[in-house]
Amino acid sequence: MWSSGTIWMNEGKTGYDYQVKHYEEPSETYGIDGGRISKLHIKKHGTNWGNALVSYERGWDRHCPDEYEVKAVYALLIEKFN
Repeated sequence: MWSSGTIWMNEGKTGYDYQVKHYEEPSETYGIDGGRISKLHIKKHGTNWGNALVSYERGWDRHCPDEYEVKAVYALLIEKFN
C-alpha cells in the first residue's frame, strides 16, 4: 500500500512531503530495519522528487541527513508505518 502526505514542522513554516510503500507484514530482506516499509521518500514541500532528502527503495539510495527536522519527520514515519 502507498501512503503520501505532508508533515509540517517549525510551527507550520516548513513542510516535508513523503511517499511510503508499506506492507502488512515486515520484510527482513527489503524493509527498513527489517520492517514493513520497502520504499520511502522525503523532500521539502515545493521541491521536486529529484531533490529528495531521504530515498529508500529496498535499500538506501540517500540516507537521512543530520538535520533535526528531517530526522524528526523520518522518525514519525518509521513509528507510523514500520
